[in-house]
Amino acid sequence: MQKEAAIREPLILGHKTYHDITEDVCRPIEDKAPKMWYILFGIALIVGLYGVGCILYLLGTGVGVWGLNKTIGWAWDITNFVWWVGIGHAGTLISAVLLLFRQKWRMAINRSAEAMTIFAVFMAGLFPLIHMGRLWVGYWVLPIPNQFGSLWVNFNSPLLWDVFAISTYLSVSLVFWYIGLIPDFATIRDRAKKPVAKKMYSILSFGWSGRAKHWNRFEMVSLVLAGLATPLVFSVHSIVSFDFATICNTRMAYYNISSLFCCGGCFFRLCNGSDLTINHA
Repeated sequence: MQKEAAIREPLILGHKTYHDITEDVCRPIEDKAPKMWYILFGIALIVGLYGVGCILYLLGTGVGVWGLNKTIGWAWDITNFVWWVGIGHAGTLISAVLLLFRQKWRMAINRSAEAMTIFAVFMAGLFPLIHMGRLWVGYWVLPIPNQFGSLWVNFNSPLLWDVFAISTYLSVSLVFWYIGLIPDFATIRDRAKKPVAKKMYSILSFGWSGRAKHWNRFEMVSLVLAGLATPLVFSVHSIVSFDFATICNTRMAYYNISSLFCCGGCFFRLCNGSDLTINHA
């Protein structure tokens, strides 16, 4: 990789060519996972099973396990929901803002940041469902026709606002993440040797051929999605803050609680982005 300017160091050290970079990127997918991966996966699996056991205990005992009672409206579940939303906003905002400002070092962290967003939003959406007490009827929060006649969702509830905000944010984040993966899927498709893998990556890559027309549309769509995602982050964080601003508690009914949430979320996003960058380095 050659220097772009006399005052700017190359983004990738070691005098690597584009072929060397492709080999480095594809090696974890094409080669067998190392032993350390299985160890870390086993630890994560144990922690995940412990979490599933705790949720089953909660559903069998009651949401009072989280400290939820008549005097405490938002207990550990909604607090954890806000925490996961803060993590989820970190990835897409960092990736979108860096793309809008044409920062090329974004390529070092955008994949992990955007994937972190999607997993965090999934985790965030789980806790309001558990907070309702019945996971199997979670679809009742959606304004869809039902067999109960005039039964409809409560549009005055901040939890319903969260449903619209989080679902919109998740949709934009998923599309933004997937659009960025299409050229990579095409690269793996061209290198795949097994017919099943080649067919699967052919479907995922949507017929990408790397032509100038494809790259032009790719950059245009990425910029549009980045422009949509950036203000959406602040709107979602503001709506999440209404969970606390609309309760019958004068100590939390601040008129500026939305701005406080957004400022706190920005600090949280910067910390997550710095952590991703340091770990990558």
